[in-house]
Amino acid sequence: MSILTLAGSPSQHSRSTALLRYAAMRLAARGLNSDELGLRDLPAIDLIEGHFDGSAARALRARVAGAQALIIATPVYKASFAGGLKAILDLLDQKALTDKIVLPVATGGSTAHLLALEYSLKPVLSALGARHILAGVYAADRQVWMGEGEVRIDAEVRERLDAAVESLVRHLYATPLSQGYDLGYLALNARFSV
Repeated sequence: MSILTLAGSPSQHSRSTALLRYAAMRLAARGLNSDELGLRDLPAIDLIEGHFDGSAARALRARVAGAQALIIATPVYKASFAGGLKAILDLLDQKALTDKIVLPVATGGSTAHLLALEYSLKPVLSALGARHILAGVYAADRQVWMGEGEVRIDAEVRERLDAAVESLVRHLYATPLSQGYDLGYLALNARFSV
């Protein structure tokens, strides 16, 4: 199974990246490896100027194309996902997320931004062809404590993230996404999410 984790924060040690790495650790405990790619791994000039034909953009598209699932993490600023993540997503092909399982993860200053995943990030992921977007995990900044090289995640957030990772694993082992769907069957068997 190929899983790509995509960190949309400009900081290497952000709360959203901490959640992303916790999810990767939970996947590893299940015997599934993931590969991390972050905003800092792409040349700033390529992101700012949208160098779609550049070598970094081509490498990004190849990594996304090779993944069966993506976990995408972002901080929430001013009720929307990070502009740096948007710059990354702008370098993808129009239908780059077709047949991918996507788990969105976000952190923000307060629970007032909880719906940013639903109203700002998920529509962009859908525009990139994602039809299998799992229920996202949002944490307020106070729920992810960082300091002195240590990260502590609130127990309730860990529980929700554990459940989301389990859902991702179940979907990975389910019927391949490239086959047709029987929406009635999926809905009755709780295998349908948007």
